[in-house]
Formats: sequence, C-alpha cells, structure tokens
Amino acid sequence: MRVLITGGTGLVGSRLVARLNERNDAPVVLSRNRASAQAKFGASAEVIEGDPATSGPWEQSLDACDAVVNLAGENIFARRWNDREKATIRDSRVLGTQNIVAAICRAERRPAVLVNASAVGFYGPHGDEEITEDAPPGDDFLATACVEWEAAARGVQAAGVRLAVLRIGVVLSADGGALAKMLTPFKLGIGGPAGSGQQWMSWIHIDDLVDIILHTLDHATVSGVINATAPAPVTNKVFSKSLGRALGRPAFFPVPAFALRLRFGQVAEVVLTGQRVLPRRAMDLGYAFQFRDIDAALADLLTR
Repeated sequence: MRVLITGGTGLVGSRLVARLNERNDAPVVLSRNRASAQAKFGASAEVIEGDPATSGPWEQSLDACDAVVNLAGENIFARRWNDREKATIRDSRVLGTQNIVAAICRAERRPAVLVNASAVGFYGPHGDEEITEDAPPGDDFLATACVEWEAAARGVQAAGVRLAVLRIGVVLSADGGALAKMLTPFKLGIGGPAGSGQQWMSWIHIDDLVDIILHTLDHATVSGVINATAPAPVTNKVFSKSLGRALGRPAFFPVPAFALRLRFGQVAEVVLTGQRVLPRRAMDLGYAFQFRDIDAALADLLTR
C-alpha cells in the first residue's frame, strides 16, 4: 500500500512511517522542507516537497497513492494564543484539509481512503460525563476549529472516497509530545497535578494510535468518526500519581491554575479543563487496545 502522509515528520507521522515500513508498505511524506525530511527518513520514505495549506505540484503525487493520512496541523502549545495564532492553528488544519480533499477529488486515480486527524477538543470542556462519538461539539475555539476541520474532510465522500476521522486524545510517547514536557519536573521530584487535578485526561499510547490508523487503512468497512483514546481515561491527579510511580518520584506538588494562566495565557485552559472520552466505535469495530491502563502505558514508554 502506498500511503501519502501529511505531518509525516511529526511525532505520530514518524512512528507511522516506521510501522508502514515494517509491513513493507510504501510511505510518502509531504513536507515543506524536503531536504530536512529526507535526511530524517533516508531511504525509508519517499519525500515530496509541498505545503498542504497551499496548492502546488505536490497534488500530482496523489494519483499514485492508495491512501492518504492527514496529520498536518500547527502545534496548539507552540505559542501564547492571540488572534493571529488562533488563525494559524485553524488555517493549518482547515485550509490544508480543503486542499488535500480538492486534490483527491481531482486525481485521475483517487486514493481509496482518507484518514483525517481531529481532536477530542471537538467536544469542548466537560466534567465527569462519559463522552462517545455521538456527543455534540463544544463552542470554544478548539471545538469550533475541529468542527470546521472535520467538515473540510467530508468533501471526499462526494467523490466516493472512504473517510475516517480520528478524534485524538493526549498522545503519550517516549519521543516527545506532552509526556516529554512533563518528565523534567517529575524527575526532579517537583511534579504534580495541574490546577485542581480533577479534570479528565483522555490519553492514548502512541502505538495504539498508529495501530488504529493502520486498522482503518486495512479495513474497508471502517469509516466515520472514531475516538482515538484509551478505554480508561484518568483525571489529571491520577495521571500525575501514575507518572510519579513510574519514575519512582513523589508527585504531590500541584501547579496552581493561576500560574499556568500567567505562564501560558488562554492555552492553559486546554490543560485545566478536559473531557472523559471513550473509544466506543474503535472497540465496536474490533480494535484491541495494547494499552488500556495508564500504569502499563507509562511503564512501557519509560523503559524504552
């Protein structure tokens, strides 16, 4: 299977490239910096230069691909939010997806499936309520951006292309992302919950996320919205205690909400609120999670 990946040099995309190679598939990475991406992957991936947020010659590569995995999107934690940064976050997802969909629809030989990333931010902040794929969207910035992102992806369905939308939770990996940012204070023994610690954290081990993507590529009956989160979400407080245990360090130094807001501005609300998301459709579709328990997931990642 020849698979075009946007966001392929990122945390999830890089792992997906490795897994596709293990299966003797052919990953094709779309990157704004071809030289850098080719140096990263060497002979393990074909690299095409282009930005999905802008139309260009890269679109012609879709004719030779069997599937597209769209993971592109600006990091929401990269900078403090202002109107310009919010527009960048939104446009990197919505405009990029619109261009990918348009290119797929124009292709002489269309890919059979588009796997498009979204996020559990679609649901907006929630309390203890258990949320499945049927829940309505929230009305905050991230929820609105996710609604537009998913709407842009649905355009491929009119061209007869199968679409799966993955609402992804907090991805846990030993190679970067949220977990890497947390490790230093916890290793120093000054880690702890954020704010009240009662907010829910819908997490997923990176291997499960990549395997859900592969499961979606491999099974023609898999389509629609899928919550890409582990079956057992935890509160921030429980996660902090689990991370402390995994590192053999204390985890009772809370970070006050006001300190997070002072340091990060509006984006701090993403950490201080959350959703208790359940992957009902993934389990109904026959996906068997490798890591259902946060202690097992962290033990695996921190011994790599």
